[in-house]
Amino acid sequence: QVQLVESGGGLVRAGGSLRLSCAASGRISNRYVMGWFRQAPGKEREIVAGITWGGGNTYYTDSAKGRFTISRDNAKKTVYLQMDSLKPEDTAVYYCAADSKGWGVVERSTYEYDSWGQGTQVTVSS
Repeated sequence: QVQLVESGGGLVRAGGSLRLSCAASGRISNRYVMGWFRQAPGKEREIVAGITWGGGNTYYTDSAKGRFTISRDNAKKTVYLQMDSLKPEDTAVYYCAADSKGWGVVERSTYEYDSWGQGTQVTVSS
C-alpha cells in the first residue's frame, strides 16, 4: 500500500475554482489507478474522477465532466484535481485513493481502492 495525503481544500464561492493535490509515498507502479472521491453529509462516497498511472487515461463522472480535470505528475508522485465552475452541490469531503491492481481500468467502486487519504473539506457557498 501507499500513503496518500490530500491538500488544497477550502471555502470558495459558487463559480470559483480550487485545486486539490494528493501526494503519494511508497512505490507506485504503472498498474496503479488513482481516484478522487467525495462524500457529502448523509450520502455515500462516490467517485469524481480517476486516472491511470501508466497511460494517463482519465475517467469523469457526469457531474465532473467539463468542470474538473484530473492529472498526475509521475516524478512528484502527485495527483491533482482542478475544479472549476464550482457549485454548492460540490460541497463534500474529497478523498484521494489508490487502486494497486487497476491495470489501466478506472474502477468506480470504493471497494476496489486499497489506499485512502485522510480527506480534505471543500465547501462551496452560494
